[in-house]
Amino acid sequence: MHKVKNIQFQISEEIGTTSALYIRPTKPKFLLVLAHGAGAGMDHPFMEFLAQYLAQQKVATLRFNFAYMENGKKIPDRPKKALPTIAAAINQARKIARGLPILIGGKSFGGRMCSQLAANEELIGVKGIIYFGFPLHAIGKPSMDRAAHLSDIPQPQLFLQGTRDTLAEIGLIKKVCKKLKKAKLEIIEGGDHSFKMLKKTGIPHEETIKKIAEIVGDF
Repeated sequence: MHKVKNIQFQISEEIGTTSALYIRPTKPKFLLVLAHGAGAGMDHPFMEFLAQYLAQQKVATLRFNFAYMENGKKIPDRPKKALPTIAAAINQARKIARGLPILIGGKSFGGRMCSQLAANEELIGVKGIIYFGFPLHAIGKPSMDRAAHLSDIPQPQLFLQGTRDTLAEIGLIKKVCKKLKKAKLEIIEGGDHSFKMLKKTGIPHEETIKKIAEIVGDF
């Protein structure tokens, strides 16, 4: 049985409050603070399926909305708003973790913002970072510039990347991970940026998300 709890927490007096959803399975191994991608909030099917499959792997999750998504806006927050939101979510996680190790991570934009926070600040008690499709570069513009700060992160980092990800050419993400001391790269063969497979493979999206959750559970 998984415990599910809706939460509201304050980001700051200036930014306001946001929503979060806490899922805690029986005897969890750790708590993952889970940030959504740029185009969809914490209730997107990908986030929901991921959280449910993570719970099956004994991973608790606290997923939350960035301020722009909470307020019904389409343009993602700049780091000056996004990073305090993640920091506030981590503080909320500390209150409910009850001694569980805390990791942070997110889908695309959310994971990138987590990496910037970890590179800029000492995140006491945060044991690792997980990227569900790190957006290494813009579509059609291969580059490793967005990875420059990753070497400043002291925590272990897990990269989950599809071979058809147009926002992270697989050869480049391999080079990035080789340069990092505590990085692990898990390649999802045939997956796009959202880990969807080509229809001809017959592999359902949910099956791939379940596989990703199993990898995270073993991290």
